[in-house]
Amino acid sequence: MQALLDLVARHRQGQARGVTSICSAHPLVIEASLRHALAHDVQPVLFEATCNQVNQDGGYTGMTPADFVAFVHGIAARVGVAPSRIALGGDHLGPNPWTALAAEAAMDKAEVMVAAYVAAGFRKIHLDCSMACAGDPEPLPEAEIVRRAVRLCSAAERAWAQAGGEAPVYVIGTEVPVPGGAHETIEGLAVTTPEAALATIQAHRIAFEAAGLGQAWQRVIASVVQPGVEFDHHHVVDYDAAKAQALSTAITTVPRLVFEAHSTDYQTRDALAALVRDHFAILKVGPGLTFALREALWALDAIEAEWIAPERRARLREVVLERMQAQPQHWRKYYHGDARGLHIDLQYSLSDRIRYYWPDPAIEQARQRLFDNLRADPPPLPLIGQYLPHALHALRNGRCDADPASLAMAHIDAVLDDYHHATHPSDTDEQH
Repeated sequence: MQALLDLVARHRQGQARGVTSICSAHPLVIEASLRHALAHDVQPVLFEATCNQVNQDGGYTGMTPADFVAFVHGIAARVGVAPSRIALGGDHLGPNPWTALAAEAAMDKAEVMVAAYVAAGFRKIHLDCSMACAGDPEPLPEAEIVRRAVRLCSAAERAWAQAGGEAPVYVIGTEVPVPGGAHETIEGLAVTTPEAALATIQAHRIAFEAAGLGQAWQRVIASVVQPGVEFDHHHVVDYDAAKAQALSTAITTVPRLVFEAHSTDYQTRDALAALVRDHFAILKVGPGLTFALREALWALDAIEAEWIAPERRARLREVVLERMQAQPQHWRKYYHGDARGLHIDLQYSLSDRIRYYWPDPAIEQARQRLFDNLRADPPPLPLIGQYLPHALHALRNGRCDADPASLAMAHIDAVLDDYHHATHPSDTDEQH
C-alpha cells in the first residue's frame, strides 16, 4: 500500500523512520494500539495476522481474513480511527498450517489463504514458504522456497486484480523462527550474513521477473533477516549493532528495500531505535504486547484480592491456570520443566503462551467479572500505584482514567511508547 511504500522511501532517503508491526488479535491490545496511534498522530497503524492465527479454516482465533478485518475495523470505529489510517498485513503466509499434507495439497490451501487475505483488504503480504511439507526434504532448498513464494505472489496478484483497491506490497525472506516462537532455549544466534541476505533478494527478483511479476517486484518493500534479536522463555538476546553492521550496510546496495526484523519483543528502547537506524525499519512485536497485557491483568487480579470481598472475586489468575492445565495443547510442546518450573512458565514465560487462551469462554467470563468488580468499587490510587505504576502515572497525567480496561491499556502503552520512540525519532535525531 502507498503509505508503506512512502515510509520505506523516506527511510531510504536518510530519515531514520520505521513502522511498528503489531501482531496480536487481543481486543485490548488492538484498542490500546489504536488509541496510542491517535494520541501520537501515527499513520498508518499496522496490524498483522499470522497464517496460524487467521486463515480460511478459522485459525486458532476462529477468524477468517474477512472476520479479522471486521474485528479490527469494529474496534477502530469505536475508538474513532478511520479505516484509511489502518494497514493490515499477513505474516508468514504460506503452507505452515498444513505441513502435514503433501506439498501440492498444502500449497493449494496456501493459495486460497493468500487470495482470501488480499480479497479481505490485507495489503502487506509476507510470503513464507520455508517450511517443509510431508515428503519434502529438510531443510527445504532455497530454490524451492522461492518457487513457492512466487506461486503465492501470483495468487495474491490475481486476487488483487479481482478485488481492486490499492496494490499489495510484499515482504520476502524467512530467517526467523516458525510462527508461534522458539521451542527451546536459545544457545546461540547467528546474524544473517550479508551474502545470504543479498542472495535471497536476488533469487526472488530473478524468479519474480521470470514469472512475469516484474510489477509486483517493484512493490517488494522488505526482506526478513535475523539481525541478532530473539527471546526464549527466560532470556532476551539483545541487539548488538556492531555484529549487524555488515548486514545493515548490505541493504543499502539494493534499491528500495529495507529489512524487516521479527521477534523484537523485549528489546530495550535504545536497541529498537538502533535497529531502525540500521535499516531494520519494520519492527514486529506480538508476545511483548500480550505479555504486558497479562502483567496488567495479573496486577488487577492482585488489586481485586486486596480490595474486593472474597465472595465477589473473579479470581482471574486461578481460572486461567486451571484452563491452561485442562487444555495443554498450546503450551505442551514448549514448556518442559518440573511442577515449580511449569507453574512459572505457564504465567511468566516470555513466549507468552497465555495469549492463546484469552478467548476461552471461562477465562473471558472471569476477566469481565474482574473488570465489573473494579468498576463497581474503584480501588484507591495507592493500590493502583502499588501494582500498576505505569498506569498510575498515566492516570495522574490525564492520559487514562480509573476504568480497569483503561488502566490495562495504559500499561500496554509503556511498550508502545518504546516502539514509537524508535520508529518516530525527533527531527533533530532523524538524520543518519
